[in-house]
Amino acid sequence: MRTYLNVWFNSEGERASRITERLMSMGFRPMHGNYDYVYDWARIASMQESLALGDQVHETLKGCNVVFKLETVER
Repeated sequence: MRTYLNVWFNSEGERASRITERLMSMGFRPMHGNYDYVYDWARIASMQESLALGDQVHETLKGCNVVFKLETVER
């Protein structure tokens, strides 16, 4: 499974490079294309694990003045 992440930045918020550092520390990789970042589970993740990852992203980006969207799919 993979979780894809899009981030909408705000000119009054944290810099894109700092957001990338934070997300990479969680295991996300930046990418080009339809999504900004990807998290590769390397296995089937449960719904609870997906939600826990979303909570972790929320905590990691708290105070950064960004909006994000997650999408978890089987490959």
